[in-house]
Amino acid sequence: MATELKMPALSPTMEEGTLAKWLVKEGDEVSSGDILAEIETDKATMEFEAVDEGTVLKILVDEGTDNVAVGTVIAMLGEEGEEVSAPSNDKPEAKSAPEAAPSPDKGYGRDSAPEPETKEVPAETKAPAAPTKYGERVKASPLARRLAEAQGIDLTTITGSGPGGRIVRADLGEGAGGAKAAPKQAAAAPTPQAASVDPGDIPHSVEKLSNMRKTIARRLTESKQQVPHIYLTVDIQLDKLLKLRSEMNAGLEARGIKLSVNDMLIKALGVALMEVPECNVSFGDGELIKYERADISVAVSIPNGLITPIVAGANDKALSKISTEMGDLAGRAKEGKLQPHEYQGGTASLSNMGMFGIKQFEAVINPPQGMIMAIGAGEKRPYVIDDSLQIATVMSATGSFDHRAIDGADGARLMQAFKRLVENPLGMVA
Repeated sequence: MATELKMPALSPTMEEGTLAKWLVKEGDEVSSGDILAEIETDKATMEFEAVDEGTVLKILVDEGTDNVAVGTVIAMLGEEGEEVSAPSNDKPEAKSAPEAAPSPDKGYGRDSAPEPETKEVPAETKAPAAPTKYGERVKASPLARRLAEAQGIDLTTITGSGPGGRIVRADLGEGAGGAKAAPKQAAAAPTPQAASVDPGDIPHSVEKLSNMRKTIARRLTESKQQVPHIYLTVDIQLDKLLKLRSEMNAGLEARGIKLSVNDMLIKALGVALMEVPECNVSFGDGELIKYERADISVAVSIPNGLITPIVAGANDKALSKISTEMGDLAGRAKEGKLQPHEYQGGTASLSNMGMFGIKQFEAVINPPQGMIMAIGAGEKRPYVIDDSLQIATVMSATGSFDHRAIDGADGARLMQAFKRLVENPLGMVA
């Protein structure tokens, strides 16, 4: 009997994705572990592996297809010549019970950017299960139902573009026949959308946004709108750290390890967060989550945007281990081969733009984390050392703090601890 290959959930909150590329064709023999396709999620482009062996009997979803819901049958696998029956997603949807919406994310789970949720109401006051169209229950994803309810949109006026006419999030701006859906008397205003751009007669090209770029835009907008940022900047002398790095690299050369300044700053931030645990927190739904280790998310630029692989337990790891891990994580990040647990979560972030010659900047907090450290370039500057003006290598570091969770004085203490550890680096390796 043929096996259905379904769109996998490649992250905890993934509801749909783009089938970016098929790496097999109909008639190909595959074995367990073979890479079948590349799937673009809201986080990264990831590989989809075969679990069983057999022949690719039929490909049901073309490459380049957007908004493919998790669980959609995308191909059939079986024995060569086997007859293919209709996939399960083409079968009529059961009418007996409405889809259950997923439980709300309190804002401090593994995924750092939960979708908008409506407040839970007592069972006796809830609206009827789901609107119907021509006597049948409207097919819609749980997310589409929640957003439609929040925005006062009548789902019976929407034509779905998902499998079997299923309404997905992308359809909520379009009604039957392509017209805008007429909102009901809305209890909540819809989320503001970016204005369309008219390039006029300027020579230009149009590039479709990747799922990752859409997610970056949405999350950064949410962060700046919903998180009250407070910024604290310190100047830090680097000469002792640079000297220690040189000495350690000489000792590590035989092992093929070369520490970067960024490796040492990751360690310094991890240790500083343990010294000032009031900053190693997340602000949740009426709760403050306090973490007992420092998992540092490190910003890495990749072709399609930005991803933040995590150095777990950076406060306790040796510098050589941090260096080895970061080399591996950054390399696989640029190849799109990170697993979800390697870039989702983290208790604080570090973003270093010193290699571009940027002197100082203010980074946007990555919710639900409570802070992010922005690192500028080290440069020769006049600096007071032992009551005399000298020339030293100095960098500026700016901490962005969620003022709902972290008081300014605690943020200042973290910056003070970070500065002390970088200026006296033996304190973080002892």
